[in-house]
Amino acid sequence: MSSTPEAAFDISARAAASPAAPDLPGAFARLADYMNTAILGQPAFVDLLLVAVLADGHLLVEGAPGLAKTKAIKALSKAIDCDEQRIQFTPDLLPSDLTGTDIFRPEDGSFRFQPGPVFHNFILADEINRAPAKVQAALLEAMAERQVTVGGVTYALPKLFLVMATQNPIEQEGTYPLPEAQLDRFLLHVKIDYPNLEAERRILRLVRGEANGETVGFGEPLSQSTIFAARRAALSTYMSDAVEEYLLQFVFATRNPTLYGDDLEGLVSFGASPRGSIALDRCARAYAWLRGRDFVTPEDVQAVAKPVLRHRVLMTFEAEADGMGTDDFLDALIARVPVS
Repeated sequence: MSSTPEAAFDISARAAASPAAPDLPGAFARLADYMNTAILGQPAFVDLLLVAVLADGHLLVEGAPGLAKTKAIKALSKAIDCDEQRIQFTPDLLPSDLTGTDIFRPEDGSFRFQPGPVFHNFILADEINRAPAKVQAALLEAMAERQVTVGGVTYALPKLFLVMATQNPIEQEGTYPLPEAQLDRFLLHVKIDYPNLEAERRILRLVRGEANGETVGFGEPLSQSTIFAARRAALSTYMSDAVEEYLLQFVFATRNPTLYGDDLEGLVSFGASPRGSIALDRCARAYAWLRGRDFVTPEDVQAVAKPVLRHRVLMTFEAEADGMGTDDFLDALIARVPVS
């Protein structure tokens, strides 16, 4: 698999401590170490999962079965003082199966709200494209509003709330693809591939019990207040006017690609919205902070550009017929949009 800007960054670079909160970078470096020990062979996925935690967004993960998507959210919940819930999406699922419903109490003739599985900190929405549109919309509304309304009463979701939805790119029969407007609600669209040979060898030995202590416990879980403090620190990472201009020019290029080459004409139906600019800004800051820096570089913007924008840019039929995918288009923009 070819190297991309999404490649995992060096964990040792995160050792630089912030003067305001010297323990926060170290805590997340320890968290990254633990996650990469629990999830072997997927360092880029682990890094983007931590970016989503810091940027306070949700992520859609696309990959073949058996690539530790479920294990990742379970490992993350063990390292943070919170709870998690896996929801298997199926064609017969109802919105109330997610949100909960009012239960009649015959002893006093009243109704009592029974919360659904969405009332947890970390939600794994497994194979989200297998559920009908109403169920998808119920989850995406909870993601966007951070609340659920049942029977005219609104219930707030936990302050620490992250949804990781998964899609299986292999089987398409019996699925309900997410509309583009709903895809835009995800902060990141992460594509994961198979681990390399050495990583798969370590996975085999680990499963067989031959890891010789390779898997280590995380120890004391990080408190939710630590996560919120890290978010504030990450999202306050300095971005210069020049880098901000580059970020905006990059997003504008998804709407007007012909400014960077006549060969890009007719490839895009719709470019990224202002929500894409906001997401790119937040993720670039979080990515830079995880690298132990207090400022954002153009390389940070490039590193998160594809997972942030690949589900926000709609290619034309002609582009797809010519074999030009969204990632190919974004790679072309990374190469052509000049850095200020």
